Amino acid sequence: MTFTAAADDIDELGHVNNAVWVRWIQDVATAHWAAVAPAAHQAAYVWVVTRHAIDYRGNLTVGQSVTAETWVGDPRGARFDRHVRFTGADGRVKVEAVTTWALIDRATGRLLRVRDDIAAPFLA
Repeated sequence: MTFTAAADDIDELGHVNNAVWVRWIQDVATAHWAAVAPAAHQAAYVWVVTRHAIDYRGNLTVGQSVTAETWVGDPRGARFDRHVRFTGADGRVKVEAVTTWALIDRATGRLLRVRDDIAAPFLA
């Protein structure tokens, strides 16, 4: 996915605010889930973030863009680590993140173990 910094994304230091990077991380993660997970899984489960670890290596000003790429690690119980990398038009990595997401059953609101059939489409 490509993200372009808008005026509302800029903080008092003149670059993309940290909260915007977190929103973009969530946007690319949820888009990946929507694009890859079967409809039945999307209807039955939802993911929640339990941890963010973000390394800021550069930044953007208004009008500058980054391309986000994401992939997942191996599931651990109810959790999955998701990696996100944002690369600028100059080819330099601006932000890298590892976020931990927990799988929730929509019907019960309880944590669920990430079964092989849930993980498989993302590990292919």
